[in-house]
Amino acid sequence: MFKLVIIMTTNNNNSFPGLPNDIDWNGALNAAEAGLPDPAIIARLANEFFTESPSLEEVKDSTVVQKQEPSEASITEVLNREVISNVKITGLPGIATQTQFPPVPPVSIPGIPGGVSASDFSTIPTFSFIEEARSLFTTTLPLPAVPGIDTIKIPTETELKDFPGTIPGNLNVQITEIPKEVSSPQVPGSLLRDVNAGRPANFGFLDEANSIINWEQSPEIKLISPELIPDSIPLSSAGLFDVEAIRRDFPILQERVNGRPLIWLDNAATTHKPQAVIDRLSYFYEHENSNVHRAAHTLAARATDAYEAAREKVRRFLNASSTKEIIFVRGTTEAINLVAQSWGRQNINKDDEIIITWLEHHANIVPWQQLASEKGAKLRIVPVNNQGELLLDEYEKLFTRRTRFVSLAHVSNALGTITPVNELVEIAHRHGVRVLVDGAQAVSHIPVDVQANNADFYVFSGHKIFGPTGIGVVYGKSELLDNSQPWQGGGNMIADVTFERTIYQQAPAKFEAGTGNIADAVGLGAALDYVQRIGLINLSRYEHDLLVYATDALQNIPGLHLIGTAKEKASVLSFVLDGFRTEDVGSALAQEGIAVRAGHHCAQPILRRFGVESTVRPSLAFYNTCQEVDALAAAIWNLKNERAPGLV
Repeated sequence: MFKLVIIMTTNNNNSFPGLPNDIDWNGALNAAEAGLPDPAIIARLANEFFTESPSLEEVKDSTVVQKQEPSEASITEVLNREVISNVKITGLPGIATQTQFPPVPPVSIPGIPGGVSASDFSTIPTFSFIEEARSLFTTTLPLPAVPGIDTIKIPTETELKDFPGTIPGNLNVQITEIPKEVSSPQVPGSLLRDVNAGRPANFGFLDEANSIINWEQSPEIKLISPELIPDSIPLSSAGLFDVEAIRRDFPILQERVNGRPLIWLDNAATTHKPQAVIDRLSYFYEHENSNVHRAAHTLAARATDAYEAAREKVRRFLNASSTKEIIFVRGTTEAINLVAQSWGRQNINKDDEIIITWLEHHANIVPWQQLASEKGAKLRIVPVNNQGELLLDEYEKLFTRRTRFVSLAHVSNALGTITPVNELVEIAHRHGVRVLVDGAQAVSHIPVDVQANNADFYVFSGHKIFGPTGIGVVYGKSELLDNSQPWQGGGNMIADVTFERTIYQQAPAKFEAGTGNIADAVGLGAALDYVQRIGLINLSRYEHDLLVYATDALQNIPGLHLIGTAKEKASVLSFVLDGFRTEDVGSALAQEGIAVRAGHHCAQPILRRFGVESTVRPSLAFYNTCQEVDALAAAIWNLKNERAPGLV
């Protein structure tokens, strides 16, 4: 229950605005002399009225009473009555005074599917990660959530010292002491770290972020560096990355499958869409639907503005130098084919060589095979070690005077390996060779800067980064696009046509023949907005911690073998299970409402490199949780126990 305390005291010149100034308010005159009721009566009645206020929204919408600066005596009186532990508060933005924290329920790990409850964990001696999980989900005094407030901006130390001036509405908030007995659950991605947490494990591109964030051990609460927190990042009241708030943004995560809550662990295949993307698509079709660039009417202008605004959002997301370097296509597959059939067909000839890697998706193998077959060129393959990492020394040895192009994955869709793109591009450029980077599996996990990595082409799909299907992107350096011929002809991409010749528009238009996927390009822009509001660094930290947790969970299951254990990995966990076909494991998990991919993942060469034809592939996103990982591990345990009850 919230209680509104109205304090009416004099200001510095002992007068109230709008009231007679010739009255001695410090004297013994009664209220009738001013023509007003006694201020004490007003305060008492207001307190009694608002104490029983039925809802926070009604308080927020109530008439604003002009607040005067309270006297020292009145502040002392209120604070003595409104003490919350060691925190004294006389007002909060948009709400009345909170008189006490709600009781904190004990935190426990949900029961495991198949009838094993949290209390039974001790009966599974090999379930070592469970004990760790139990220790992680321990809290002494978490701050309570404030109803109706989804996001909280964490004040800086300086702002805390000048707290009254930093609160919207200038309500008077005084904090006399931050409680010392506050610790946070050590959940993946937590922005508040336990005092004994220390520096997190390395994760490649996150090293720079780690150098910004002070992870030194300290008896005080540690907050992530403010510049890494967007204004609207979903945070819990304790300052944690609030995965539950994020999950509420994705309607499909409320689905039930086979009577169980959906657990979506097939994110490498496609990601789900936040409500913001769904709403943007709906709004486009309701208010903006038109073809673009071809008419002067209002809807055409709206559609064109929305479409080109999405192109600008992609440019910013990739840090390209111009929107002229951004081409919309159907997806990564079409993007690679565009480069192969435009730049590749013009520049690759007989006996030339194209380098790809063992890690590639079929979409980054077949187009180059087709081109090589047509031109009489050759493919050369970068090998990998037993962890699924590229062998850089062998990579450089592949370059010859006939090498013309390199095409490689930023992240392996089958193993999750993160390749050292900057180094790979630098080596190729040293040999005068152009490079395409397939970023389909990278863009939702890793910040991408095409100017920093210096790739000549960078491609990705919208549906891999919480956007619609049927939309993708080609980034290409301007000089390469300007000198490449289009691979498709039709409307929208021409400047002039006669029966004798055609003049094409400049990039990107000359590569976007016909009516594009306008609505889904707009939806992709909304998805990028959503991801960037939260911050890829924040998402990456959370996903990395969740990946570490999931890896530990699966490694503790006898007979389960992870395929691909590179030091630098994104959120993919491919595995095989002794005695089980991968499709049987996938079907069994589906019965528990758990969606994973089982098969060759359109990456047969790399799986055969590890001696398997298929794997089970759980893949994570920032809306997944430790509880979902626990459910996955428990379902695999139960599957093994049904086949061989004496194993455990």
